[in-house]
Amino acid sequence: MKKEALAMKYHFGWLFIFCLVSHMVWSQEGSLEWDRVPDLPPPPGETEQAGLAGVFAGVHHNVMIVAGGANFPDKMPWEGGEKKWWNTLYILEKTAEGDFAWKNNIQDLLPVPLAYGVSISVEEGVLCIGGNNAEGNSEKVFLLSWHPASQTITYQEYPSLPQGFQADAGVKIGQQVWVHGIMDGKNHLLSFNLPDRTWQSWPGCPGPPRIFSVAAAQSNGETDCLYLFSGRSHSPDRVTILKDAYVFHPISKQWRQVGNISLADQRTLSVMAGSAVAAGANHILLIGGDEGNNFLTRLSLEKKWQAIQDSTQKALLHQQLTEEFTKHPGFRSEILAYHTLTHTYVSKGNFPGQLPVTTKALKWGNEIFLVSGEIRPGVRTPQVWKASLPQKVTHFGGLNYFVLFLYFGVLIVIGLYFSKRQQSTEDYFKGGNRIPWWAAGLSLFGTSLSAITFMAIPAKTFATDWAYFFLQMTPLLTAPLIVGLYIPFFRRLNVTTAYEYLEKRFNYLTRILGSLSFILFQIGRVGIVLYLPSLALHIVTDVNISFCILAMGVISIVYTMIGGIEAVIWTDVLQVVILLGGALLCLVMMISQTQGGFTGFSQIAADNDKWQLLNFAFDLKAPTFWVVVLGGFFANLIASGSDQTMVQRYLTTKDEKGAAKSAWTFAWMAIPATLLFFGLGTALFVFYQQYPGKLNAGIEINDAILPWYIVNELPAGVSGLIIAGLFSAAMSSLSSSMNSAATAFTADFYLRFRQVSDRQQLKIAQWATLLFGLVGTGFALMMATWSIQSLWDQFQLFIGLFAGGLGGLFLLGITTRKANGVGAVVGLLISGLLQYYLSRHTSMHVLLFTVTGFVSCFLVSFLVSLLFPMFQKDIKGLTIFTIYNTRQEQEFSSRNRSQVKR
Repeated sequence: MKKEALAMKYHFGWLFIFCLVSHMVWSQEGSLEWDRVPDLPPPPGETEQAGLAGVFAGVHHNVMIVAGGANFPDKMPWEGGEKKWWNTLYILEKTAEGDFAWKNNIQDLLPVPLAYGVSISVEEGVLCIGGNNAEGNSEKVFLLSWHPASQTITYQEYPSLPQGFQADAGVKIGQQVWVHGIMDGKNHLLSFNLPDRTWQSWPGCPGPPRIFSVAAAQSNGETDCLYLFSGRSHSPDRVTILKDAYVFHPISKQWRQVGNISLADQRTLSVMAGSAVAAGANHILLIGGDEGNNFLTRLSLEKKWQAIQDSTQKALLHQQLTEEFTKHPGFRSEILAYHTLTHTYVSKGNFPGQLPVTTKALKWGNEIFLVSGEIRPGVRTPQVWKASLPQKVTHFGGLNYFVLFLYFGVLIVIGLYFSKRQQSTEDYFKGGNRIPWWAAGLSLFGTSLSAITFMAIPAKTFATDWAYFFLQMTPLLTAPLIVGLYIPFFRRLNVTTAYEYLEKRFNYLTRILGSLSFILFQIGRVGIVLYLPSLALHIVTDVNISFCILAMGVISIVYTMIGGIEAVIWTDVLQVVILLGGALLCLVMMISQTQGGFTGFSQIAADNDKWQLLNFAFDLKAPTFWVVVLGGFFANLIASGSDQTMVQRYLTTKDEKGAAKSAWTFAWMAIPATLLFFGLGTALFVFYQQYPGKLNAGIEINDAILPWYIVNELPAGVSGLIIAGLFSAAMSSLSSSMNSAATAFTADFYLRFRQVSDRQQLKIAQWATLLFGLVGTGFALMMATWSIQSLWDQFQLFIGLFAGGLGGLFLLGITTRKANGVGAVVGLLISGLLQYYLSRHTSMHVLLFTVTGFVSCFLVSFLVSLLFPMFQKDIKGLTIFTIYNTRQEQEFSSRNRSQVKR
């Protein structure tokens, strides 16, 4: 019967592998493909629509609102026609069939005709800022909102712009709208706080004063920033077409030039009067623009025409000017992609028709829309276009499939092999103390490594520099404390879970709170580390992300459930070898593909400040040296001293000495692993700066940059092996979390209320493994629907909120005599409330949550214990002051018993 059950689990795992492959549908490389939607309809009372330039446009309640605009409805400007500004409103909606249609019963109008302002979609509607009309520049700010129930648009005035400010370009970042423009002849920047509707003034772009610039908000790897491109600068004696680019950081309030708009083919271009829209994690699409050559020629002819008096010469110049208008070839149709991390530009092909300027580019769902605009000087178009963001998906290949088949098969075989040894809970939870110290050390390293290290740390280094390097070195700082303080307690007290110590030292309530917070944290951890590789595979191969999560989750559950901690540890050993080997192979191949080899790689990285390691500024919002070392120290102390996934491995070795060796193995592994993964991030930056066309603007999350390289740049078989390493990182952490959470549930909860035989305990533990595996997998499926910029930051936030106080509680119990159960409970609860407050109301760096959680719990618990000394209990053998004496007494008694027997 037992063999049949094992066979069923074996076949169940292989069934999911087969399903994973059978559901993989591969698509070929795509591009930015444009399609027409219905043209802008005629204004009320008119039979034709000539098109509009400078419209306000945005999306609200799943419709597009278009307002205002200007054109030459009667005659072209070279024929003496006059520009007309409009106050019309239009609504574009999606039909039930998925098409688009303009609503034809909109009678609402703007209070005044207006065009050429800034429009931004916000939660309440479309915010329209500035603009101009026949009377001059406008300082009006108003909100247009669509009400589906009444099918009407409402107009609401907001606080006006400062007097004399000419709005030119703007973006929304968080709860603030940033607007760049001209005031008193100089560049000026304004911020509008949406919650309290107030304006604030800031220094403008440090370049020449400009109009017709384009702007977009996009991430610089750490936070969203305002990027400003090109424009036109006017001075009394000349007009200059600008080809520069700047970035404004909304936290530091600093501007920085990021070069010119230069492509690899040595062209330097202008995007004046074009449009920009963010794409993917770090790209900005620059759509069209005017190079200005024809404009400067027309401007020169107009000045000559105004200066001369001779009618014959005037007529001749007028004819030349008319030819400049009528023979204008149209504006540049090329679309560029700018990458905010490598600061490179690549061409994304040409627009299929005449690409307009002074248009509005906006995102509606996953599509980009262009609304009307000017296709030649004075000539408008009513056309509206939409495009999907460029995607590229690569064939995975039969050889890569074989490697993944082999890897998943080995995991299940390991689980089956060790299932024969699972005769008791001692075997299932502690491996019967049969684990060699070096295997336990590699398992400690593999458990902490996870897919977060494999993907998010290279992605973070790719986006920034080596500022987080010392964060990964902190295991060396905490190792002496772990070996000298924590391991002796856990080994000598002979506990199954770390939280048994909390009950012995304080009370059962602290054990419950500690164990429960650990289990909740593990569910969150499982979700993150399972979601990451599934997301990566989904992005680079277009496999359904939910199915990936289910497949990996079930396979991990199978080998963990049947093989216990031994299967977990030995699969960890295999997975560490595959993961580090794959990462090293990636690094070597990236450097070999770099122009100039290792020397070129080092120089390019240095030129771009990628080797920056030390920042001694006292800034709690940035990853300075103090922040990463302090945050890393407490994060590692919490994980290594109170996390059951780590503590459980100290209990699997033969003796205390072996446990200490395993802890030092984990600590020393930090050096080569950190150099490897940070080097990977820098190598990715150098590679994609040299080959910017290989980046995909459709990648929505920066954490997927390494898998993108693996699948697209490495040979078949090799990429399959490294993707297997990526999976191994996730499944290592997943199996550890499942087994440890099951251990905590069984020992800390179930057995407290019901006494059963050891064999029944084993069954309960296996069913608990299944339960927590399914819950964690379900959490990963939920995360697949969330929008998360960097999962590394989210993981650190989880550590701080769930585990910070718990780490402080362990150190409190070990190092103080006065602490008691009441103080411990109060401290843990107040620490949690403080963490929540800090996360909601401060901009403190995410790493510091571990510090505040740990320290606040320690101090509050100790002070409250002093106020309630009557709850003190016998703590002999439970603090640093007594455990060694207790150990000596035990050894003395043991020797006496031996002598009596002899």
